[in-house]
Amino acid sequence: MPNTPPKPLPALRIGVLASGEGLTLQALLDAIAAGQLAAEVVIVVSNNADAGALRRARAAGIATRHLSMATHAHAEALDAALTAALREAAPDVVVTAGYMKRLGPQVMNAFQRRMINVHPSLLPKYGGAGMYDRHVHAAVLAAGETESGASVHFVEGDYDSGPVIAQAKVPVLAGDTVERLAERVKQRERTLLVDVLRQRAASGRFTAEPMA
Repeated sequence: MPNTPPKPLPALRIGVLASGEGLTLQALLDAIAAGQLAAEVVIVVSNNADAGALRRARAAGIATRHLSMATHAHAEALDAALTAALREAAPDVVVTAGYMKRLGPQVMNAFQRRMINVHPSLLPKYGGAGMYDRHVHAAVLAAGETESGASVHFVEGDYDSGPVIAQAKVPVLAGDTVERLAERVKQRERTLLVDVLRQRAASGRFTAEPMA
């Protein structure tokens, strides 16, 4: 009897939480369109009604929701609404892509070890409250570091505190400015995130594995 080839895994269903322009979301959409990632983005949620991420999602035909203190005045109600919106979309994994709102316990519990974030440093260095975007790169340069990088980690209660899934190093070059370092790290952040999601799509799980 001939061997039956294994059935391909279904496309990874991704939910995205974003507050800004949505460049990380666009990187995911580009990777999917190029056949580099067997996935689909099933919902994009933002706490900013004018977020570019929502515009990008709508242009791509992806379901969107604006959920914030403007739509739900109480934190518990907002947490419940976000949890319900994500559960309805049924993502396999949720990516926080520049989401500038602290997540509540309901959504954290509902998507425990299925919610990941990408951070522009080699955690645990330069993580925590106030460490985002250019603040991270400015701190790296001020400390005279010779390398920086990107980390993909599970989202837990405190900022940037969850276990690291994968990291990629980026050298700090002589004469680097915050802007130059930020651009190189951003490029590596996006490819690292796609790599991690590709791994998850292929294996059905996340594994801790450094990605140089």
